[in-house]
Amino acid sequence: MDDLERWRDEFPILSRSVYMINNSLGAMPRQTARNLAAYADAWATRGVRAWEDRWWEMPAEVGNRIARIIGAASGSVSMHENVTTAHLVALSCLRPSDIRRRIVCTAMDFPSMVYLFRGQEANGFELRVVPAEDDLTIRTDRMLDTIDQTTAVVAFSHVLFRTSYIMDAAAIVARAHEVGAAVILDTYQSAGIIPVHVADLGVDFAVGGCLKWLCGGPGNAFLYTRPDLVKTMRPALTGWVSHPNPFAFDVDETALRDDALHMMNGTPAIPAYYAALAGLDIINEVGVDRIRAKSKALTARLLARIDECGFTSAASRDPERLAGTVAVSVPDAALVARTLKAREFIVDYRPPVGVRISPHFYNTIDEVDAIMAEIESIVATKDYDAGGHRSLVT
Repeated sequence: MDDLERWRDEFPILSRSVYMINNSLGAMPRQTARNLAAYADAWATRGVRAWEDRWWEMPAEVGNRIARIIGAASGSVSMHENVTTAHLVALSCLRPSDIRRRIVCTAMDFPSMVYLFRGQEANGFELRVVPAEDDLTIRTDRMLDTIDQTTAVVAFSHVLFRTSYIMDAAAIVARAHEVGAAVILDTYQSAGIIPVHVADLGVDFAVGGCLKWLCGGPGNAFLYTRPDLVKTMRPALTGWVSHPNPFAFDVDETALRDDALHMMNGTPAIPAYYAALAGLDIINEVGVDRIRAKSKALTARLLARIDECGFTSAASRDPERLAGTVAVSVPDAALVARTLKAREFIVDYRPPVGVRISPHFYNTIDEVDAIMAEIESIVATKDYDAGGHRSLVT
């Protein structure tokens, strides 16, 4: 038993399930329930005074915890309700020109982002989507060749959500800045599972969320803005929270805060922040370098077992290009995933890669072996779960 397994008791679901879908929703820490109870108690006993006690500055408090994980300066991370909104806040700082109007993204970015970028064509941008290869990766040279003097924004995923392929962020950022384009790096599938240092990469913006590897639940997206840009960028998507004197209610006020809350807009989602605290504290205490080492061991074991079973996987066999998820392609993959979940092996299904298996630092080699044995048995017997409940969520 490695020393990270001592954290297992902090995550209640691990006592009843083989929980292997951390790239979709991280396991809830035990402390989260107590933190949410503290939120309810503050509301119940302090009422509106809770804003002045703690709530008003909670976006900065949570943002600074995230900053330590992603290699960002204190005061450079703002909080938003989802990553689509965080992207839009960043995009609202940028304007297309007659010469520079292209947004470059990839076909393997999360669809919500591509939908958003396509919607920006109504504002004068032009979208260029770099196609995927047959193995569902994105070739770095194709990205670099697409970025030219007409590019206004390069917005791409650090880790691709279907295959967990790690993009060459440094090369892409360098090319974007060489031609004068801004960069929005999506760290949703990288923050908390591989080392991320947005300051060293030099990105203009980075987005992500606490939902997945940061074990913080929904409603906790974040936006990093490079510190030298915080004071100069003026998002069009803005609101009262971004102002230094919001309770003056002065409709003519134009000044903005001089920290990351400069990038915020309406009233923040306080309960979500309470939910995020415990996971962020644990990730900061454990350390992403240790998490990455454990993740490499678990994904290597998964790939070895996939080969032994005669299955295939879209996951990269280069450990330096594979983050925390291994997808396994099996016959009737959607039925296999549903059956696994019915048997308390928690995974999901994503076409076309199959069953996604995403262990975190609190998972074990024994659990990897157990889930692969279960998959092998289900495929051999076709003993699929016949439950009548069908869900849109897979």
